[in-house]
Amino acid sequence: MAQAKMHHPVSWVIFAGMAALLLSQGVPVRSGDATFPKAMDNVTVRQGESATLRCSVDNRVTRVAWLNRSSILYAGNDKWCLDPRVVLLANTKTQYSIQIQDVDVYDEGPYTCSVQTDNHPKTSRVHLIVQVSPKITEISSDISINEGGNVSLTCIATGRPDPTITWRHISPKAVGFISEDEYLEITGITREQSGEYECSASNDVAAPVVQRVKVTVNYPPYISDAKSTGVPVGQKGILLCEASAVPSADFQWYKDDKRLAEGQKGLKVENKAFVSKLTFFNVSEQDYGNYTCVASNQLGNTNASMILYEETTTALTPWKGPGAVHDGNNGAWRRGGCTWLLALPLAQLARHF
Repeated sequence: MAQAKMHHPVSWVIFAGMAALLLSQGVPVRSGDATFPKAMDNVTVRQGESATLRCSVDNRVTRVAWLNRSSILYAGNDKWCLDPRVVLLANTKTQYSIQIQDVDVYDEGPYTCSVQTDNHPKTSRVHLIVQVSPKITEISSDISINEGGNVSLTCIATGRPDPTITWRHISPKAVGFISEDEYLEITGITREQSGEYECSASNDVAAPVVQRVKVTVNYPPYISDAKSTGVPVGQKGILLCEASAVPSADFQWYKDDKRLAEGQKGLKVENKAFVSKLTFFNVSEQDYGNYTCVASNQLGNTNASMILYEETTTALTPWKGPGAVHDGNNGAWRRGGCTWLLALPLAQLARHF
């Protein structure tokens, strides 16, 4: 704190000089005087708050002063420092107090109440502790990495006391913290480990501060759903192909070995992030057959085949293309043989023998 250039009575100058000399030489309070003068215990405040330093005195005191290290802040009612944040709160027969407003970290340190009684200066010291809320000063940027790679995330934070740093994966399947350190290392990352990772810095001075890093895990396409479909002639038919991939897959459709072009007459291909739909507006005999869905991205490709077949009805039972029968228990179509369809004709034939 800057020292003010003011004119003070000679006696005050001498007293203040003696107090500063005692501090610079580290002169302790004399035995028997340990309770007089009596300053506060250590004072702890948060950055930006006001710190009040109190010193208890009595009628034996003839002169008093507050010093910061060897700099005089106040001597009696006279201000010796230039810092406008330092103000005198009380100068009575029982208390001598000052206040430091808008405290910052550089204000931390020892403060001394110095008094003079019977021409003998005595001192009492208090230590000002400044706490600082946590602040994240450095954190990794969002990252994109191929599955199987290694990931290293960094989160640096400051504060007083030093903040505790934790990492956790923001995922419904994640449980608890995955790291209690500034650094998070993931070896052989999988697609299930993609998502946001949250760094939290806390030191009980204020609410924890958090920041997140997005980790994108790239992997080749995997077709999760591709089913054959039966459609009567003249009706609308749809084949669906669902594929999981990062980046999103590009889809292509083939009939046998021929690629189907977008806008081809009677067909429509609709591609979204994870699904492709092939629509037949008016199914003809020529449309029936084997279709292949190919899903690809920069990391690879995969394919799945499905059949668009004719669905017809008979007097005996509905059936759905060769090798597909209807399950009467749940209304679902399933693969099966055709042997049971021959049961009635064989029974009738047996009567002739």
